Amino acid sequence: MRIGLYPGTFDPITLGHIDIIRRAAALVDRLVIGVAINRDKGPLFDLETRVAMIESECRALSEETGTEIVAHPFENLLIDCAQDVGAQIIVRGLRAVADFEYEFQMVGMNRSLDDSVETVFLMAEARHQAIASKLVKEIARLGGDVSKFVTPPVHEALVKRFDGA
Repeated sequence: MRIGLYPGTFDPITLGHIDIIRRAAALVDRLVIGVAINRDKGPLFDLETRVAMIESECRALSEETGTEIVAHPFENLLIDCAQDVGAQIIVRGLRAVADFEYEFQMVGMNRSLDDSVETVFLMAEARHQAIASKLVKEIARLGGDVSKFVTPPVHEALVKRFDGA
């Protein structure tokens, strides 16, 4: 069984993330969405909410692709998480050249920790490449319309979060 790990904070999950998940699902039998517990980033949504969003957004995608897609919170090293879930592949999304420089360093470090785990880079469709959770949160916080960057349930959660802020 080919198992892939797609890690991130997913705060919140965007259409760009979903596009990468769809592409990754074609490469593996089981795709683990590693939800990073990164307290230093100060996530907008708590871990349980982020996991629930991922599970909700991926349910139909899992049925459509025939790939098992599961959310898995983690707080350890990425390579340790890959080992914990039995992943042979780490999936990373790329948006721009700037992403590649950081990701290139990460691959080198991960390979030196465990050279049996490969990293695969996927690019989202052009219309989703500029989407970043950080920017989506900033636009939503300032009252902008983020509906073209996230699904309706995530949009609703963002609106609710910032209307109540």
